[in-house]
Amino acid sequence: DAGSSVEEMEFNWDEYLEDTGATAAPHGSFKHVDTSLQNGFAPGMKLEVAVKSDQNTYWVATIITTCGQLLLLRYDGYGEDRKADFWCDILTADLHPIGWCQQNKKILKVPEGIKDKIPDQEEFLQRVLKGACSAPANLLEGLHRGKNPLDLIAPGSRLELQNIRDSLEAWIVNVVENIGGRLKLRYEGLEDSDKFDQWLFYLDPFLHQVGWAAQHGYSLQPPLAIRSLRSEADWQEILKKVKEEEEESSVPTDLFKDKPVIGVHSFSEGMKLEAVDPMAPFVISPATVLKVYNDKYFMIEMDDLRPERVASQRYVCHVSSAGIFPVQWSLKNGLHLSPPPGYPGQDFDWADYLKQCGAEAAPQSCFPSLTSDHGFKENMKLEAVNPVDPEEVCIATVTKLKDSYLWLQLEGSKKPVPECIVSVESMNIFPVGWCETNGYQLRPPRKAIVNKQKKIAVVQPEKQILSSRTVHDGLKNQELNSSDSVVINGKYCCPKIYFNHRCFSGPYLNKGRIAELPQSVGPGNCVLVLKEVLTLLINAAYKPSRVLRELQLDEEAAWHGHGETLKAKYKGKSYRATVEVVRTADRVADFCRKTCIKLECCPNLFGPQMVLDKCSENCSVLTKTKYTHYYGKRKNKRIGRPPGGHSNLEAAMKKPNKRRKRRKHFFVHKKKRSSASVDNTPAGSPQGSGAEEEDDQDESELSHSLAQDRDKRKRKLRTFSFSDDENKPPSPKDIKMEVAEKLQLDSNPLEWSVADVVRFLKSTDCAPLARIFLDQEIDGQALLLLTLPTVQECMDLKLGPAIKLCHHIERVKLAFYQQFAN
Repeated sequence: DAGSSVEEMEFNWDEYLEDTGATAAPHGSFKHVDTSLQNGFAPGMKLEVAVKSDQNTYWVATIITTCGQLLLLRYDGYGEDRKADFWCDILTADLHPIGWCQQNKKILKVPEGIKDKIPDQEEFLQRVLKGACSAPANLLEGLHRGKNPLDLIAPGSRLELQNIRDSLEAWIVNVVENIGGRLKLRYEGLEDSDKFDQWLFYLDPFLHQVGWAAQHGYSLQPPLAIRSLRSEADWQEILKKVKEEEEESSVPTDLFKDKPVIGVHSFSEGMKLEAVDPMAPFVISPATVLKVYNDKYFMIEMDDLRPERVASQRYVCHVSSAGIFPVQWSLKNGLHLSPPPGYPGQDFDWADYLKQCGAEAAPQSCFPSLTSDHGFKENMKLEAVNPVDPEEVCIATVTKLKDSYLWLQLEGSKKPVPECIVSVESMNIFPVGWCETNGYQLRPPRKAIVNKQKKIAVVQPEKQILSSRTVHDGLKNQELNSSDSVVINGKYCCPKIYFNHRCFSGPYLNKGRIAELPQSVGPGNCVLVLKEVLTLLINAAYKPSRVLRELQLDEEAAWHGHGETLKAKYKGKSYRATVEVVRTADRVADFCRKTCIKLECCPNLFGPQMVLDKCSENCSVLTKTKYTHYYGKRKNKRIGRPPGGHSNLEAAMKKPNKRRKRRKHFFVHKKKRSSASVDNTPAGSPQGSGAEEEDDQDESELSHSLAQDRDKRKRKLRTFSFSDDENKPPSPKDIKMEVAEKLQLDSNPLEWSVADVVRFLKSTDCAPLARIFLDQEIDGQALLLLTLPTVQECMDLKLGPAIKLCHHIERVKLAFYQQFAN
């Protein structure tokens, strides 16, 4: 194309996924990565916290959510009330483990806000602290305070590594690098040589803290491969030095508490099975249990029938080791079983082979049951370690799935590698973006030179639309400050986002596709996690283009977060739009809730809280009709829609000389040469067929009328006041609504608390809105000041539900004037 150029591009996952038409494997499928992001604190743990109003007193608080070095806390006594929840930084806040006040003669005193709920302080503390789990003292005090436990494994730290060739032996290893929990390890005594370096994830079952071997009766010996490099006296001297420096280089024991527990096996020597060689995981072959060490470990040898063989491939296993299968597993799953080297012919038969060897097959009971509930699907992309060169982490494509195993095709490796067979629980596979997040080089695809079309960038006043990589790099170096108080050096500031599949999915989202979404996404960088969540929602829609349009950043909205470009495909056409996402953890819950409301689904459909039994919104008893009535049914595109923002890109480009005074966000219909329609109405949506015809009109023709309507409404919003004229009920001419019977109040609304206002709303057909009043702490006085413009602007409601709400507010005002006003 004209103006295109040939240049070397930095690899970008978003563009690559779009070009290949593939999707990323869900973050929740990589359990070892989730574990590595935990900070040692867990929801439900209790600690003693200085009371804000009186720094000389303390009270017991419970951890609600963790986020890097931040904790979301709630003082005990508030129950399920979230209004007093507060964030605090472990590094700077006055936090202590349970019992600290008593030990240091400090005062435990009930905060003022809940004094009336706790008549007997001693009895209350005995009750809430019975069986309670205290936050770890070592993470609240001393050198480790505020540190992510994973960061405590620093270069120079020492660990013990079992020898995979002989599990009864272990040797000291030094940490050379720690890349997001993936450790480069070097044997103690080989400081000047990297020839025998190994890469292992810190949760690997064969990796332990120093002292493990002695505690479990294993000998501490250097592996045979390196033993001859030094004299026995040298090795003993090295061991003596390690013991002297143990305290300086040791890693906290509780760092390994989430390691997989090794169970008891039932294998016997001589049993046959099918196995994948972990050193070359490309084929499945017959293997033999060569040796049983104890009830936890046994050795497997890959069968080799060649008489001239010198060394065999053997390795230590435990009952949960990946890549071991019962006899005939390959046949039952339609897979090829490679005969042992030296086997006569290519048609391998297990019955003949067992008879020939005089051996028995390991029974099915020896093997753990395999699961297919893991979230991976064919053609998904991820990042994976190259088994031939563990220094390399490559782009990987899932080409095949069988039970708990993936076949991966690696791209970009220095030397071509056959398809790898890995367990879904392998610690050598990672989600898309893991390398970028941890500052490690991902091997790009071989085609590094590409034709890149020039793109038109719209630069917004005082704000710049950044790529997700730029955002991450910026966050990674960002310091904690008061205005952005929940960004923790850019790392993992977003809690897990749960998809609550039982909640009402609304008119836009396909219930069946919602049910297929992963249980959760994250934790991780807020921008990246929320972008993945929104992408999953868009793909789960009846009409992805419509949901993308609903999520699009409003031109008139105040900018509070970060603009991300999201894409949708529908009927072979591609669409894109700028969507605003928040960047800090304290705003994630509100963002998720407002996005749910925007999509007319249950406000709890997705968010940082998991709905276990019953949804707090009681959405299971609400029908689609009731939800549509609550959110408002839009028949006219000019009413209740965010103004502007849906222009066709090519139509907008026809006026290049027009100066843009405001931010412009384009709903781009890619691969499109005419200003045809944008199909936006989901199947089964309450809008009906009329919306289809509306969406078929040219977007550029619509922009002029939208702009006029926007300017009128903008002038109207800017001139409202709290005058009597503004406060009077909307006229029947403007709002067609049946007049409800006269309201009789039992108490003066001026004296209503927030709870009273919520109780009143729950008695009306606007009950789902009660949550907003609770969150914004609107009491009776504030209620009487609300008008239609303020409700729309401050509560971010569409016109339909806003009018409905104001109708009830006007009933309260009328009753107030008639019953209580002098």
